[in-house]
Amino acid sequence: MQLLKALWALAGAAICCFLIFVIHSQFLKEGQLAAGTCEIVTLDRDSSQPRRTIARQTARCACKKGQIAGTTRARPACVDARIIKTKQWCEMLPCLEGEGCDLLINRSGWTCTQPGGRIKTTTPI
Repeated sequence: MQLLKALWALAGAAICCFLIFVIHSQFLKEGQLAAGTCEIVTLDRDSSQPRRTIARQTARCACKKGQIAGTTRARPACVDARIIKTKQWCEMLPCLEGEGCDLLINRSGWTCTQPGGRIKTTTPI
């Protein structure tokens, strides 16, 4: 009798695990991102000009409601959509720790200034 109860419990647990696996695979198919995350899809660097490197990156994000793809700490991230709409780029904290953020005059992007004086300019497309 105890063995039969144990087998039923084991069978029930196996079915439950299988159902959880099936449901999870339906909601998060291979290649899908979890909500609120981003990944870099392409990254191109052009160093053909002296003392200047142009980098272009494409990110794929799965942002939550009210968020949009942006940049936080020099990495793609989901940020408050209001920041992008109002072009208050520095509010999304795009620069690395210790760097200063400044808006470009026409608000077309931002600069990150390192303590040594090196400046990185970013203009979103």
